[in-house]
Amino acid sequence: MHLETTICALATPGHGAISVIRISGSAAIDIVESLFQPATEGKLLHHQAPNTIHFGTIQNEGEILDEVLVSLFKSPLSYTGEDSVEISCHGSPYIQQRILELLVAHGASPAKPGEFTQRAFLNGKMDLSQAEAVADLIAAESEGAHRVALQQLRGGFSNRLKSLREQLLHFISMIELELDFSEEDVEFADRTQLTTLVNEIRSLIDELIQSFQLGNVLKNGVPVAIIGRPNVGKSTLLNALLKEERAIVSDIEGTTRDSIEDTINLEGVSFRFIDTAGIRETADTIENLGIRRTYQKIEQASVVMLLVEASDDPLLIKRSVEAIRQQIEGNGKNLVVVLNKADQVAEKKLRELENGIQLEQNERLISISAEKGEHIDSLSDLLLEIVSLGSLKHQDVVISNIRHYNALKSASEGLSRVSEGLTSALPSDLLAQDIREVLHFLGEITGEVTTDEILGNIFKNF
Repeated sequence: MHLETTICALATPGHGAISVIRISGSAAIDIVESLFQPATEGKLLHHQAPNTIHFGTIQNEGEILDEVLVSLFKSPLSYTGEDSVEISCHGSPYIQQRILELLVAHGASPAKPGEFTQRAFLNGKMDLSQAEAVADLIAAESEGAHRVALQQLRGGFSNRLKSLREQLLHFISMIELELDFSEEDVEFADRTQLTTLVNEIRSLIDELIQSFQLGNVLKNGVPVAIIGRPNVGKSTLLNALLKEERAIVSDIEGTTRDSIEDTINLEGVSFRFIDTAGIRETADTIENLGIRRTYQKIEQASVVMLLVEASDDPLLIKRSVEAIRQQIEGNGKNLVVVLNKADQVAEKKLRELENGIQLEQNERLISISAEKGEHIDSLSDLLLEIVSLGSLKHQDVVISNIRHYNALKSASEGLSRVSEGLTSALPSDLLAQDIREVLHFLGEITGEVTTDEILGNIFKNF
């Protein structure tokens, strides 16, 4: 599908030595040619080979605006699948704006958010999941997020889904053929083979669904709330993790009255650490506001890091652990109990304390000294272990998009109905309807089944 209008937009952000302006559409070459004066006389852009670069000037009624390089791409060998031109000009905001104004004056329209990638999708240059990966790749701030987005952009996810759909399409065609010969009572689709296929596809889809937790973490980072009573060393720990003096450290209790956030990258994964106000009973109005925010941050965190002093009464420590357990119970959060100032406790007493704290599922325990920086690297390793980054290295496809996750869950539920229908010898027409629903949800992901509303929601966020 080739859209009628020709669009233009700045392809590079902000100030820089060079800016790139992209033009795409059937009139792209004509519009640029009306403004571009090549350095070599007689070299009209229309006569040039595709995928070539040309030096010259952008002029308006004989006045030179800038010296530029013009990159020429001809349909269908371009990003959008249309005739496209990219103008590399100097990065002055004035030059950028004037060139865009001239392009619009000569017939181009300002591009809407994501419109170049939307045209690439509509013209069959990529499927919808790959188009979404373009935005994820641009937004990637860590190695893990980059790896997931690039893998999706290269079609790994799409190829997996395409294979599943093709196999289901074969069986539904056989079932529908049976419906055409219903009076003869013949069976073209082998139910045993279909049962095996449904089980295999459901297993693969469930594997993709389970990968979403990892994919979401890699894409958005892991929020970690550092909590504990005042003066236990939360700000010192944050500074030790960040390797800089980010939070104020003081012997005065209640110094941190609001949450302080910062991000570090550990082996390709972003962790957002939140240093919260110490939890205690206080009459200070401002400090109480900070404590209330602490509880809010606990709700938002994926990992709750409870900091206690290793020299505290063991019974008090156990009560603190139990109180946090009750607050996060049933929320799927990971709890890390951190025994701080472990250097101030005898080795034997420390081991007895560690052994005396009974850990439950999704709980870890570690002893450190935040002030001296002891075992901070071990704490970082523990956080990476919680994320289970290793599974990314053994898994070809990881999903990170909530839209894909919801569609896969619906497809899995549909496959459950197909499986039940096969077991109960459901009539062919009802069985075919359930398979069609599965195909619909898989097609929603790649854009083989889509609506203007879905496309609008996706591309408006570019």
